Amino acid sequence: MNIIRKKGIQPAPSSASDEIPFYRPGMFVSLQFADFRRLWLSNLAASFAMQMQAVARGWLIYDMTSSALALTWVMLSFMLPFFVFSLAGGVIADRLQKKSIMLYSQILNMIATMFLAQIIYSGDVTFWHFIFFGIFNGTVLAFSWPARSSMVPEVVGTDSLVNAMALQSATLNLSRILGPVLAGGMIAFTASVAPESSQGIGLVFYIIAGLYALSAISVYTLDYEGTPAQRDASSPFEDIREGFRYMRDEKLIVGILLLGFIPLMFGFAPSFLLPAFNQDVIDGGPDDLGMLMAGMGAGALIGSLLLARLGDVGSKGRLLFTTAYCWAISIVVFSLTDQVWTAMVVGAISGLFGAVFGAMNMSILQMAIKPEIRGRVMSIMMMTHGLMPLGIIPVSAAAEFIGIDVAIMISALLLALSTFLLGVIFPGLRSIDRGHSS
Repeated sequence: MNIIRKKGIQPAPSSASDEIPFYRPGMFVSLQFADFRRLWLSNLAASFAMQMQAVARGWLIYDMTSSALALTWVMLSFMLPFFVFSLAGGVIADRLQKKSIMLYSQILNMIATMFLAQIIYSGDVTFWHFIFFGIFNGTVLAFSWPARSSMVPEVVGTDSLVNAMALQSATLNLSRILGPVLAGGMIAFTASVAPESSQGIGLVFYIIAGLYALSAISVYTLDYEGTPAQRDASSPFEDIREGFRYMRDEKLIVGILLLGFIPLMFGFAPSFLLPAFNQDVIDGGPDDLGMLMAGMGAGALIGSLLLARLGDVGSKGRLLFTTAYCWAISIVVFSLTDQVWTAMVVGAISGLFGAVFGAMNMSILQMAIKPEIRGRVMSIMMMTHGLMPLGIIPVSAAAEFIGIDVAIMISALLLALSTFLLGVIFPGLRSIDRGHSS
């Protein structure tokens, strides 16, 4: 497989496909690796937990505050730790066993979610509880995500990497379909019996804690430990400096990182603000919110599986830019809808384009990075993602003063504009073929 070779970027390790008897391309080829199957199951359980939490948390917060900005502040509390701690997480991923990092992080998430579930179930929850637990969960994820993300190419090799990343995306999107429906249905059922009770949402959080436990068990069964390669002794601060030097020398990787950050920040704004759109435009309840999120997830699942089937498709740069513009158009159409079923269909189309864009960008980045520095580069990417809510704040402020539908339309225009400008600043991005600039 070709990978990025511009300006000294070296190939990633050779494919692990030789380890697979009777290897042949296919939609699920990476699942033939036993450890990837276990990692996939762990991600599936954790993704269901996060999606169910998003619905339950978003509904309760907006019900308590009636504020789109409040939704953004809670998301900010979860995302900002990425910016503060992700570099440390990258150093840890390149120095320690990745399996242990992942295992302990899921155990901590399980314990924290059980505490929050009890607070909600008892009826004593406040807005600040979500801020506190958002900071805690975001910090745990900041330390663990670089290890989890950098483990995938080590398990499957480069020949199956696009397929594996697409299936990882499909995992998230499957949970976006079923998780919100389950959470929204449970909340709606309980509200019909006791409208003032938070017990239904508390029960959802107990189930979320159980899903984190399942994720931890799946990690525990991994045979691959993710032990880092032998390296010259250096301080953690020198490791961080090495990561930034690497980014300084490889301008194309910087472009890939920015393309996977700035457009995504605006493209996912409608998802963050969906509880407000559901109540203010659709005039829907918690079950409608679950259906809207499920619609976006269904489209994203189809997009992920389509990319998995295509595998190492050529002309990746042109595909990235075309997909981004189609994504922006679909978001504009979504902002004009006012019926739940129409919004579900258009949201599904938007989810399809967003999933293809995100998974393709991540695959290209993973192919480009040297294995010994992969954790730190992925942590730099995560650090930038921790700033995403800062870009959503003006969009959510617009939702407060001029309407959620207009704010979503603005986010679509910013998605298209930022994609265009990055193509001008980094012209090599458009010429990326099978992981390298032609």
